[in-house]
Amino acid sequence: MTSGSSDEANTTNEPAPDAGDDLGSRVRERLGGLSRAEQKVARYLLNMPQEQLVFATAEELGQHTGTSDATVVRTARKLGYSGLPALKREVGGALVNTVAPATRLEQRLAAIGPDLERAVSTVFTEAREDLENTQAALDVDDVREAVSLLAHAREVMAFGVGGSELGARHLALRLNRLGQRARFVGSTGFRLADDLLPLGRDDVLVVYLPGRSLHELEVLLDHARSVGARRILISERNLAKRLRPLLDVSLYAAGGAGRIAAESTSAIALTDLLVHGVAAMHEARAIATRATLTTLRERLMRD
Repeated sequence: MTSGSSDEANTTNEPAPDAGDDLGSRVRERLGGLSRAEQKVARYLLNMPQEQLVFATAEELGQHTGTSDATVVRTARKLGYSGLPALKREVGGALVNTVAPATRLEQRLAAIGPDLERAVSTVFTEAREDLENTQAALDVDDVREAVSLLAHAREVMAFGVGGSELGARHLALRLNRLGQRARFVGSTGFRLADDLLPLGRDDVLVVYLPGRSLHELEVLLDHARSVGARRILISERNLAKRLRPLLDVSLYAAGGAGRIAAESTSAIALTDLLVHGVAAMHEARAIATRATLTTLRERLMRD
């Protein structure tokens, strides 16, 4: 592994940036406190096309600026980020709000091109960064509370749309295979009202969302609270902070749109952690349900 790969990984609990504290303002405020090489990197980061920056590695940026990957990572940290991945996530988040999805795809293809070796490096670097950032921010007490809520629920309703649907479907499927009643909901608009009707006091709602909120989200959480259902959010920090009064537990899942690695990578890893916790709390039920599942599969496979 190169020094760039290890330095790029973020293993600290990264605070959410303040509103307006973007790359431009950070560079303007802190440029004077940087070394000459770091100033060169900072100016290059600020002036390069954002759609290229989100895919650039520390090693590539060091080559373009005539410095080193270590200098690039150090510059990102001196600008107030926990590392280069955090800087790129902020830039990527801004692109999501200003650039159409088709344009982002075009930019991504242009940045990576047909070079599969570079694509391999990019995909696994992004996925590794997301998992490391998620693990670093994890509060075991929050995980323990979420597991307890799931394990004692009459039914779990897992909600997710778009890319977040994968995590929600994964949770519902795996909980059912443990003998824990669960259902997936991915509807929006008027159709969502029908799916909310069965939600009751002994149920748990788990919402999977990336950084972008939905109009339905507050209705969903407010109704769950009104009927006494417990509420878990798996998303990014800023959204969880805004919705904190409506939540029982929030778990941070690092990720971002406009990248090659799926937004749901870290959310699915968190889901596997929660499912393991539920299985451990109801071990006998989990084993018995698994045995039944195996028997059913064997019968279905017979000619």
